[in-house]
Amino acid sequence: MIKRLFKFLIKTAIWFVVLSVLWVLLYKFVQVPYTPLMAIRYVESDMKLENRYQWKPIEEISPYLQLAVICSEDQNFLKHNGFDVKSIKKAYKNNQNGQKLRGGSTISQQTAKNVFLWPQRNWLRKGLETWFTFLIEMLWSKERILEVYLNSIEMGEGVYGAEAASRHWFNKEASHLTIDNAAAIAAVLPNPRKYRANPASKFISSRVYWIKNQMQNYGTFTLQEEHEK
Repeated sequence: MIKRLFKFLIKTAIWFVVLSVLWVLLYKFVQVPYTPLMAIRYVESDMKLENRYQWKPIEEISPYLQLAVICSEDQNFLKHNGFDVKSIKKAYKNNQNGQKLRGGSTISQQTAKNVFLWPQRNWLRKGLETWFTFLIEMLWSKERILEVYLNSIEMGEGVYGAEAASRHWFNKEASHLTIDNAAAIAAVLPNPRKYRANPASKFISSRVYWIKNQMQNYGTFTLQEEHEK
């Protein structure tokens, strides 16, 4: 009985690895059509929430927005291998000291969670998030990770991805976002269902100011050139 159970677990693990690798490889070349989070939000709204989502290649997404999300969410994105150990340790220390809870998740981790998993925090999801983060860092380029991230992340109530967010908040295409537009969208990412990019609250305006300063300090941004350094 134990031997049979052991064989079943081994086979299950092998199939999981094979299928997850194939899934990640597929999304290396194919647009992400839908995510688990979109489905969850749709069900939570009693199937009344209209999901706004339109895929755009990274070349058609404003470089300002690319830089804004890096500066606001993960400034070491181009340097780490998916896990920013320093930020994770800092977040853990802050949480232990009773300060405001912070996740310390990188853009790669958020992409893995958004595209392949569900939002609730538990040990199973964190373990799977670690696995899928490892896979996308190994099988995708940094440019592809950022492209998928910018197309799949929640950026408002029922709003997913840069193109839908650009049209929703500023009535323009993602390629036409200004630095102020981009910083405003990035500013709502900690809680896109609560905050508004336009009109911006006092809190969001202060975050926009901080993000723009970070963008200026970061310097000239070209993803391919930076990644090749």
